[in-house]
Amino acid sequence: MIQFAIVGAGAIAPVYAGAINMHKDARLTAVCDKNPQTGEEFRKQHSIQTFFTDYKEMLSDPSIDVVCICTPSGLHADMAIQAFEAGKHVIIEKPIALTMEDADRVIAAADKYKVKAAVAFQKRYNRPILKMREKLENGSFGRMMHATTSVRWYRDQSYYDQDPWRGTALMDGGALMNQSIHNIDLLRWMMGPVRRVSGFTATRRHTMEMEDTGVAVLEFESGALGVIEGSTAIYPTDLEASLSLFGTSGTAIVGGKYLDEIKSWHFLHEDKASSTDKAGQEGHYPIIDDMIQAIRDDRDPVISLQDGRNALEIILAIYDSAKTGNSVHIK
Repeated sequence: MIQFAIVGAGAIAPVYAGAINMHKDARLTAVCDKNPQTGEEFRKQHSIQTFFTDYKEMLSDPSIDVVCICTPSGLHADMAIQAFEAGKHVIIEKPIALTMEDADRVIAAADKYKVKAAVAFQKRYNRPILKMREKLENGSFGRMMHATTSVRWYRDQSYYDQDPWRGTALMDGGALMNQSIHNIDLLRWMMGPVRRVSGFTATRRHTMEMEDTGVAVLEFESGALGVIEGSTAIYPTDLEASLSLFGTSGTAIVGGKYLDEIKSWHFLHEDKASSTDKAGQEGHYPIIDDMIQAIRDDRDPVISLQDGRNALEIILAIYDSAKTGNSVHIK
């Protein structure tokens, strides 16, 4: 039985708790939150044995194998490194960090202490996304021409007002870093390394430090082109999250509100998507399952810290381009 702990009993923590409790080989042993009332309520709600207010004290518990970091994004790097130093395996809620320097510190620490570490890009396990990836790997798309991804969602002002860290540069980032990073990860995963980025950001609806809308044009190292659109200012509700791939012999669009539906599927030797696996998302359960298997098989998790770094690099390049007005070249 692999023993899990969660640090940060906020909005995403129940999703982790549910996924851990669903797994027959996992046990949610502890939760840590600096707010005693929040943490204790979470402990009772999910039948967790132990509640901590001190993170370092929780890390000293030898029964804990894996720490799930569900705190504000600006805390991810330091908390991950502390967990590695304590010999814990780690699942980091996206993003891996908010700066490239911190991302590199996290990767170096995981390597130094020989622990397993993964970033929670659970959208990779959505059934339509896996089907799209299969077509890419078997060459059905032909030569890739271009790809687009969009997050057209809505967050009202109360979402950003509920916590002082939301929408800040130091602790959160904006619509690209928070809501759109899953799509940006998928775009990078499908299309490969990015050579050049030109981006624009704006804050059009909300009172917040960072952007509620961002757009970018990308050139991939393959020569293919890409477009990113991410917003939390779409009236009046979440409209869609989509990923579109266009090749010389194939077109596929996965959409729906949460990247969980095949919207278009055309390949030279196949007219329709299979009637099975056409829709659905698996949530965080595959992330938990993969970590358990990685520990037992002594292998790296499927979604690596480097994957987290790749997505972060694109977002920071968009921010840099928006600030300077120049294209940013990624080495």
